[in-house]
Amino acid sequence: MRVLIVVATHAEAERLRDLPAETVVSGVGPVAAALATAGALSRGPFELAVSAGIAGAYPGSGLRSGDLAVSSRIVQADLGARDGGAFLTLGALGLSVLPGAAHEGDFAAWPGGADLAARLGAGYGPLLTVNTATGDAETAADLVRRFPGALTEGMEGAGVAHAAALAGVPALEVRGVSNAVGPRDRAAWRLGEALAATRRGLVELLELAQ
Repeated sequence: MRVLIVVATHAEAERLRDLPAETVVSGVGPVAAALATAGALSRGPFELAVSAGIAGAYPGSGLRSGDLAVSSRIVQADLGARDGGAFLTLGALGLSVLPGAAHEGDFAAWPGGADLAARLGAGYGPLLTVNTATGDAETAADLVRRFPGALTEGMEGAGVAHAAALAGVPALEVRGVSNAVGPRDRAAWRLGEALAATRRGLVELLELAQ
């Protein structure tokens, strides 16, 4: 299986250069990730597109710094509209991210991710994509309420999944946990441990995909 790995930064990519997959640095955010993924897939063929990197873990996820999360779904969590204190989804607005289809930006992930998570003892569940990283407990709690079982928050996964869906290629998100989602405390972040977890997940994924 030919695998495309999309990461946001060169620091993440440097940890992965020796892996038997093509690694693309997209820049930060879902738009950058979608554009980079679309460009790489046009040069394919690839059989799997993977969004990889670090993430924050939501309250109640059971994940700590250095743990690994694998997506069952990849969700663009902040795509919609605010109406006072209420959040309106694309479905509620009668809109869609895919032409000719009712789709709210919630992408089913490659089913092999369940086996990958089991082999690694990783978290397996919805991984959320946002344009602005959450920095308070109230927003974190609201996201968990709207997306039960949400494990982590990143900024590129749904962009990769969207481009992959348009190209007819399965997508997966693999994230090492660097911190808890909520009030920002940079001193508590464990970037090295998170990057090591991401690499561990990708190494196992590539062995599984052989």
